[in-house]
Amino acid sequence: MAFFHYDNIKIAGVASAVPKQVVTVDSFAEEFGRETVEKFSKMTGVKEFRKTLEHQTASDLGYAAAVQLLDEKKIDRSQIGALVFIAHSVDYRRPATACVLHKRLGLSKDCAAFDIGLGCSAIAYGLQVIGSMMANSDIDKALLITAESLTKMVNPGDKSVAMLFGDGGCAMLLEKKAGSRLDVLLRTDGNGYKDIIAPAGGYRNMYAPRRDEVWPDGNIRNLYNTYMNGTDVFSFTISEVPAAIRDFIEKTGIGIEDYDCFAFHQANQYISKQLSKKFKIPAEKMPLCIDRYGNTSAPAAAIALCDKYGSTRGEHIRTMFCCFGVGLSWGVASAVISADDILPVIESDEIFEEGIINEPF
Repeated sequence: MAFFHYDNIKIAGVASAVPKQVVTVDSFAEEFGRETVEKFSKMTGVKEFRKTLEHQTASDLGYAAAVQLLDEKKIDRSQIGALVFIAHSVDYRRPATACVLHKRLGLSKDCAAFDIGLGCSAIAYGLQVIGSMMANSDIDKALLITAESLTKMVNPGDKSVAMLFGDGGCAMLLEKKAGSRLDVLLRTDGNGYKDIIAPAGGYRNMYAPRRDEVWPDGNIRNLYNTYMNGTDVFSFTISEVPAAIRDFIEKTGIGIEDYDCFAFHQANQYISKQLSKKFKIPAEKMPLCIDRYGNTSAPAAAIALCDKYGSTRGEHIRTMFCCFGVGLSWGVASAVISADDILPVIESDEIFEEGIINEPF
């Protein structure tokens, strides 16, 4: 079992950012029909989501969240010993987007920075990676940035996902702190790699034609767009995710009743309610923000946490993160986080203009 326990490592800050542009599900009624839109919204819970501008990327949102976090916490940027960026919607095929963020944030040359190519499970995997780095080094503070600009990866004519995915980013500050505890469990099933996939654009199929056509599921998309096998993803979620949570509880010795918050991936409202019902989690302990932000993949659990506790002060919140999806990849993590360290969700349309490269230099 890939279970990890770290003493004296704390989540010392959480910040989230979304674009200013709001897209309502109702705006798809002319394209897909009113009945289809209403049925989709009722099932998923999505009423609106946020969409990046043309040249705005996932890293722009992660940057905005990181700046808010570092400024609010008054962190000397030379103290950041590691920066890990997790996303599928990266800025370039090369270099690593973490290097671009390293420059923009003004971090030290002594800071390790790299990307991890994951989506929905990003927060759980990121906490494990940084936890391990800190536990085995002299790094006292590190940044985990997760973000996605999924709206750039969906076909507007694909009614299965065009109304589901939204854009967002988050930043987490981890630091060494005596008496703190971080636990993580990770799992993978690569047999489901086709269940959520954008088949073209990588090095396996770089130059596939960008031809929109009707796929066997009746939706319009091309090979560069995100495809999701909703039925298989749902089956995976209601079987594998609960099993992981049970194993995590057994390994940590911390029961469901001991948690104050269950910051779960915002896959859709129905899945969240099924998980809540299965573990008898009170609705007030499982924050949902999919109605306003959609499924943002990598940063979704953190956005839900900031949405609920961003204006709360004085509490210590024992939080379980549960992140699952594309890969198929999933994980569970837990930590006690001070409400004072959870910041409100901010809006940002900031774009790294220097990074828009359209001609030789």
